[in-house]
Amino acid sequence: MKNKPNILDQTWIFLRKPSSKYSVLTIGLICFYLGILFWGGFNTGMEATNKLEFCIGCHEMNDNVYQEYKKTIHYSNPSGVRATCSDCHVPKDWSHKLLRKIQASQELWGKITGKIDTREKFEARRMALATSEWERMKATDSRECRNCHSFEAMRKPLDGTLGFEIHMKGKARGKTCIDCHKGIAHLLPREYEDPVEEE
Repeated sequence: MKNKPNILDQTWIFLRKPSSKYSVLTIGLICFYLGILFWGGFNTGMEATNKLEFCIGCHEMNDNVYQEYKKTIHYSNPSGVRATCSDCHVPKDWSHKLLRKIQASQELWGKITGKIDTREKFEARRMALATSEWERMKATDSRECRNCHSFEAMRKPLDGTLGFEIHMKGKARGKTCIDCHKGIAHLLPREYEDPVEEE
């Protein structure tokens, strides 16, 4: 009497069984390698769009916010650490990064439709653009700022400056970085009135 094939043998037989032209195993391996190629290409593309050169590739960014950013401490400072566009505007973890990239495609739409293609148009929309970004940062508890900065890493300075105390009060009141640090890397819109100063 012939032995019945075990589950492993049955699986192997199924995988080697030809479709109309190729075996299921061959099709599976091709799909696996195509998946790796697709994922690698997709991820490489995502990383390429995080580079400073990509961000300032259109004149709207190069002529406006990039020129402002070059005059800030995030661009040039005593420690030599530079925060680029993606450090402040793109989350590090993959799922949030993908969502942010989809949201950022609206900026491309603004370029294509000519909403912000001149300095005058950009300035006219600066408040709306800034407000949208501030709201996004507030909603995420300034997640991108916290990639480099944290309340836990702060120490009281020996020179008696008030920065530490102000930050600890802000933390106690549930403030997040963007509540007080609007305009740290880009000019504030002309229409902006600081609610922190009014408190």
